[in-house]
Amino acid sequence: MKCQLVLQFPASSTEDFDRLVALEGSLIGELDGLAAVDGHDFGLGEFNIFILTDDPAESFNRAHRVVTHQGVSHAMRSAYRQVDGEEYVILWPSSLKEFKVL
Repeated sequence: MKCQLVLQFPASSTEDFDRLVALEGSLIGELDGLAAVDGHDFGLGEFNIFILTDDPAESFNRAHRVVTHQGVSHAMRSAYRQVDGEEYVILWPSSLKEFKVL
């Protein structure tokens, strides 16, 4: 797969971690056949879910539906990059000017 899609959420507590790990599990089922959830990291006040895909726009659309259903879309930031690249293309929210993974 040629792109890495990142879903990023503010998170600092054990409750945040547990909720977002459950979200990751839901994404695995929803994205099956289109993309592969490649894990997560947690720290420095954020939780990132990494998704490998050849179609970042469709993968984001499906993921966004899951995130919205779980009621955390307002807190999400998302972008993708080529797996071997460094520049992120911002997907959400449209007002976001910079995206980075700490």
